[in-house]
Amino acid sequence: MKPISLQLYSVRDACAVDFPGTCKKVADIGYTGVELAGLHGMTAAQAKAMFDDLGLKVSSQHGPLPTQENVEQLVADCKTFGISQTVTGFGPDDMKTVDATKACAAKMQAGAELLKGTGIELCYHNHWWEFEPLEGQCAFDILMAEAPDLRAQLDTYWCTFGGADAAAVLKRYGKRIPLLHIKDGPLVPGQPHPHTAVGKGKMDFPAVIAAADPSVCQWLIVELDSCATDMMEAVADSYKYLVGSGLASGNK
Repeated sequence: MKPISLQLYSVRDACAVDFPGTCKKVADIGYTGVELAGLHGMTAAQAKAMFDDLGLKVSSQHGPLPTQENVEQLVADCKTFGISQTVTGFGPDDMKTVDATKACAAKMQAGAELLKGTGIELCYHNHWWEFEPLEGQCAFDILMAEAPDLRAQLDTYWCTFGGADAAAVLKRYGKRIPLLHIKDGPLVPGQPHPHTAVGKGKMDFPAVIAAADPSVCQWLIVELDSCATDMMEAVADSYKYLVGSGLASGNK
């Protein structure tokens, strides 16, 4: 079993009001780690000390695309947190054609090359549009082919929502997928609906998680973009489902 983390974007509203208190609630639920989506006014060193006090590891972070201008600070922050993956992505308007997607892939490859030798990998986080048909292909396949040093954080729900088979994607690209985003929901085609607690939607997580490469996959990261119920309750229910079902390991 892989350890369970929470993408703090899920509880962003609560973090904006009380970042330390919200992280304590996450730790009290039993989460082993957190994935960063901003530090709410803290420095990396201050946040790392807080997480250490709470018994939380930092699994990874979402941040900017590495460039010549920001890579030094990006690497320094990753090393402060002791993480080996930094995650970024593109919006749907960036990949409306094959040529535009190849241009995005070139930027990703350049960012990955800037991190070579640092011990940190660049991962791409997908939504649904990377898996929708694109001139007989899909953007995710183009990115992976055109950016050979890029790794992926596969958002398994959005992958499925976009029309792909998440387990099949994991079997194909598993050696390049160290992180999984685990979210659940109704999987209704068309306009995205609010998510549910993991285990209360339509995703087949036993099959999806079993398809991940156990030698490469490091973390299962719960992320709920929005939820029709209380978010912290859904975060707790997601933990109970994944750990209680033997699909992930936690601290409780």
